[in-house]
Amino acid sequence: MPRRQGALLAAALLLPLVTATQATAAAAPVPAAACTYTPAVPADNYKGIPDFDPVKAARPYSATLRTGQGAITFKALTDKAPCTTNSFRFLAEKRYFNGTHCHRLTTARLYVLQCGDPTGTGSGGPGYSFPDENLTGATYPAGTVAMANAGPNTNGSQFFFVWKDTKLSPAYTPFGRVTAGLDVLQKIAAGGEDDQNGPGDGYPTLPVNIKRVQIKHT
Repeated sequence: MPRRQGALLAAALLLPLVTATQATAAAAPVPAAACTYTPAVPADNYKGIPDFDPVKAARPYSATLRTGQGAITFKALTDKAPCTTNSFRFLAEKRYFNGTHCHRLTTARLYVLQCGDPTGTGSGGPGYSFPDENLTGATYPAGTVAMANAGPNTNGSQFFFVWKDTKLSPAYTPFGRVTAGLDVLQKIAAGGEDDQNGPGDGYPTLPVNIKRVQIKHT
């Protein structure tokens, strides 16, 4: 979801992620049944490509994002989205998210805060993509953590928090549930955004700088 983009939130309430360049790079989608990390562009703050070990991927954990607005903790859904949660843990442990900021807040129709782009533009990525998971019957109540994407099976590093119950098509992998810090997300939302992508869609007025992400195995 670039901060400046041609296709913003349409009537279908899509949540497009990046530019046509990355979408083209992932034009041959990986079957959703397999967890395969496929090299893709862009590769910002490149940390390598994770391996997928089903036993390690299934290990439960929680993640705490220490931001300038407060801490946000979520429980990773390793049993439902092991490919996604394995990727997030890999990037967090490689300090990929440290020093980044959440670049998009929506306060109309959709109610999400999007993060995970080291470039802060909405077009950045980790250098690989991977398939969608956990989409059957997916809903997005407040506290959901889900992947942003550029179409089917184009997940990378960008993700979003749902700060208020929202309606989206089941096209964005839910991979976590906020267990602490929903009030922080709501404070950020109450601060508003600058409408640079359109009414109710822009850069958050309250800067959301991610100092570090801590992984705790449970």
